[in-house]
Parts: sequence; C-alpha cells; structure tokens
Amino acid sequence: MKFRTEITIAPSPWKIDHRSRIVTIGSCFADSVACRMKDGGLGVCANPLGEMFNPESIVATVERLAGGEMFTTEDLCRRGEVWFAYDSHGAFDGVDAERVVEALNAAVRKGGEALTEADTVVLTLGTAWVFERDGRVVANCHKMPSGEFVRRRLSVEEVVATLARAIEGPLCGKRVVLTVSPVRHLADGLAGNAVSKSILRVAAELLTERYESVSYFPSYEIVLDDLRDYRFAAADLVHPTEQAVEYVWERFAECYMDAHTREVCGRVAALHRAMNHRPLHGPTEEWKAFKATMLRKARELQAEAKECDLSAEIAFFEE
Repeated sequence: MKFRTEITIAPSPWKIDHRSRIVTIGSCFADSVACRMKDGGLGVCANPLGEMFNPESIVATVERLAGGEMFTTEDLCRRGEVWFAYDSHGAFDGVDAERVVEALNAAVRKGGEALTEADTVVLTLGTAWVFERDGRVVANCHKMPSGEFVRRRLSVEEVVATLARAIEGPLCGKRVVLTVSPVRHLADGLAGNAVSKSILRVAAELLTERYESVSYFPSYEIVLDDLRDYRFAAADLVHPTEQAVEYVWERFAECYMDAHTREVCGRVAALHRAMNHRPLHGPTEEWKAFKATMLRKARELQAEAKECDLSAEIAFFEE
C-alpha cells in the first residue's frame, strides 16, 4: 500500500563534482541547499548580495557581479539612522554609509570572482511579484513605507525575457539550474501564491525547452506534492522543515551527482560534524583519540578523492 506519490526525477546528463564551481542566487531556499553543498565539500558561493526573490532582482545581481559594478554612497538610501541599498539584502544595512559601501563592494568582488570561475549556476525563483520604486524593481523594500512602491506581478513573457538575458549574456557557456522555491508567499492568499508560482514554473519550462544549457529541478513539486504533509512544514506553515530540506538535497544529489561524489559529500559532512564537537573537559585522552581517528579518516578520504581539498579539515584534526 502506498501512502504518498513520490516524484520521478531523471538523472542529469551532466554532473556536479568536487571540481565543479557553483554559484547559487535566489530565495532563502537557495541558501539552504547551498549549505548542504558546502557541508559536503563542494565549491559553492551562495547569494553574495543576500537573498533575492524575484527574477528581475536575481538577474540584476548576476549582471552586477559579472560586470563588476560597484556601489557608491549615491546608491544608498536612509531609514532613520540606517543606510541601505535597494539592490541588496538587509544584512548589509548599517549606520556608517562608507562601511556599508565597503561591505557591498567586497561582496561584489567575491561574488564576481566566483561567477567567473563557476561552471554551474543555480537560480531559485521565489515570486513573480515585484516592488518598483521610481520605475525600477527593488530586491528588498528595507521596511520603507509601502506608499513608496508600486507592486505588480510579472508576466510569463517578462520572466522568460529577463532570465534569457542572463542566460545569453553573463551565464553563456555555463550550466544553469532553475528551480522554484517551495516557500509559499501568502500575502495574496493561497490562490494568489499559486498564480505567482505558476508563472515562474511555466517560464522555467519554456527556458528549458529553448536552451540546452538550462535544466529544471523540481524542488517546489517535491515539497508541495511528494511531501504533501504539514509535518514537513515549519511552525509558520510556510517554510519547509530541516527534514524536508534534507530530502530535497538528497534528490538534488541523486539528479546532479554520481554515486562517488555523493559518497564523498557524505564523508566530508561527517568530518564537519566531528569538527563541531567540543570537549566538555578539555583535551582529555579520549578527545585526543577521537581527533586521531578523525585525522586518519580525513587523510584516507583525501587520498581516495584527490579532487576534494581537505587541507582545512586535516589541519583542524592535527592541532
């Protein structure tokens, strides 16, 4: 007897491994999956300018990183004592305008380098709704009064045209994975959220049909259909639980990685869990023995998977 409908995902004809360089840009769900990648030792740069939810801001970020377009104090706005940029996440906000610009530009440089080196870019689309200020889409409203913005919903054609601009431009020659965030945006109710997600999903389908370099990963469908149960939703009933994110990551790995890479990711993640242990009673003999065991495992893994750089892990257990 079956109690759920499991999604079938065809394996990708190309694979990600520990030689790959990956950039993820998009909603908070992009950060969640990127954390799993990092924990498995994969080379990934996630959301250099913070979380982005709409396709216009995601592409604007890609173009800024690719072009090395730096911020100046003229790009900043002020809310009380706090300076911010509409093209970045609130994590960059601060009371010192110069420091805000410095932090933003450091992120642009780091993200630009990562994008140049990347062979794979994962774009996670969150919503088709955008907020425009003076005719320009903003990435974040930064708690400014709603009267300063015009809110509207992008059409399928607009989403396709925007993403195509990036695919044919700065992402040309790179593999692009499109996914729709399973995090629901309920400001417009369930019906409004369904319309928004549908626009993103149709646009993604059209782009995969148009470009061989573009594939779609069904994270939205996995959470909303495969895991169709509120026990996989966090307390806000909007975000997926850690268990759900872990399941999506497993399906992503099955799709885009071979068995060897998945095994190496699991063993690297185990090393990282060991690194997070802290001795309760100082450097006891038991703790020293534990570190010696983990050092041996790290060295063995490094010898088996030369494509994976475990120098930091080995140095940790050697201390």
